[in-house]
Amino acid sequence: MGWPLAVSAGLMERSPRALFAALGALATGHLLASLLVFLPFALLVALAEWQHPIQIAAGLLVIGFGIFLLFNRRHPKRLARIPPTQLGLWSFAVAIAHGAGLMLVPIYLGLCQLPASDHDATSTLVEANLAMAVLVAIVHVAAMVTAGGCLAWLTYRYLGLKFVSRSWFNLDTIWALSLVLVGVIALAFTFMEW
Repeated sequence: MGWPLAVSAGLMERSPRALFAALGALATGHLLASLLVFLPFALLVALAEWQHPIQIAAGLLVIGFGIFLLFNRRHPKRLARIPPTQLGLWSFAVAIAHGAGLMLVPIYLGLCQLPASDHDATSTLVEANLAMAVLVAIVHVAAMVTAGGCLAWLTYRYLGLKFVSRSWFNLDTIWALSLVLVGVIALAFTFMEW
């Protein structure tokens, strides 16, 4: 969700270097936020007898946060002019507030799994250790920066500010709905296993 800020940085400085510097700051903040959410859950997995209650709480938390975002429509207008030095902090705060790490917790806790005989990677993911939490966070951030970076570069290089101001759609609603959907799916898998 930060790629428009990277476009803004590039357009304000009239430099692709500013765009890529902004993407780097966004990636750093997003990775730190994902790790902050993952690491406590990596430690909690050791408490196997609490697996189902933790899974239910994580699913409900993701659903609740998605519903909160659907009804909380306030969005600060000053976000278009965040200095590049503060983008990492902004990325960290927004990733925590939008539940980026929380959306991945059901995957990490094994809520979104296939039977082990169907897919060998599932058993590796479900074993849930600290290294796996870090790996999942890094893969998530790499995918986010790649997708957002492509959108930012295409918008900066070819479409420009007029396209952004005329064809904008509400990413907050899409994000909130995706949180609710993932939470519902996670709860469904939990109750099917129980």
